Amino acid sequence: MVELEHARELLSNMGLETAATLLDSQMERSLHAEHTYAQFLDELLTSEQQERDRKGEKMRIKLARLPHRKSLEEFDFSFQPSIDKRQIDELATLAFAARAENIILLGPPGVGKTHLAVGISMKALKAGLTVYYTSLARLIEDLKRALEQNRLERRWRVYLRPAILVIDEVGYMQLNRQEAELFFRLVSERYEHGSIILTSNKYFSDWGELLSDTVIATALLDRLLHHAHVINIRGQTYRLKDRLKAGVQTVPPVDIPAVL
Repeated sequence: MVELEHARELLSNMGLETAATLLDSQMERSLHAEHTYAQFLDELLTSEQQERDRKGEKMRIKLARLPHRKSLEEFDFSFQPSIDKRQIDELATLAFAARAENIILLGPPGVGKTHLAVGISMKALKAGLTVYYTSLARLIEDLKRALEQNRLERRWRVYLRPAILVIDEVGYMQLNRQEAELFFRLVSERYEHGSIILTSNKYFSDWGELLSDTVIATALLDRLLHHAHVINIRGQTYRLKDRLKAGVQTVPPVDIPAVL
């Protein structure tokens, strides 16, 4: 039919590729179901929107550069009883992101900090929010390289644009003065404009040494913690979970107090 082919061409020209592809099959289904014209159009455009949503989510996940795609549903809260699951469920509603609040996950290595950060990020990505993940080491390396190449201002956008910026593994490298200033500037420019999810294995009282400057550390923490949800994880590492099940003795849980 000439009219059908023309309609398909119009849909394609308007960027409605899924609707153009499904036009024939949707017409056949609607004829058999005796749909009204409005029902036919609704189902055709719903299919288009669903495909766009799927592609959009796939692209957001790709651009987020998450280290894995573990969900909150996969997290074993029974293994980490120090975590208040109700608090995590509240954070999963993403109200914190709407208020540009931060999440600080503290605890020794292997207790699930990154898993929680990624799980909350996956919720955000599925809800249509933008996320970008980086370790502190990769972040500093990237900003220093941009500074050396006189393109720092352009590079800032990568870290300022996302609704949620995940900064993982804070505490594994000591920053010099220049690196600390870059980190401080990033936190300051996102302050009350975008959320940060940060994981660290360090006491806040150790951040002066971490940043090689107590004044910068105090100013950074002041902005980071002003609107923040601090989650202190006290428990065994997941890497020893199977050994625990087998009855193998492990070291006692380590507590990282959330104090300055």
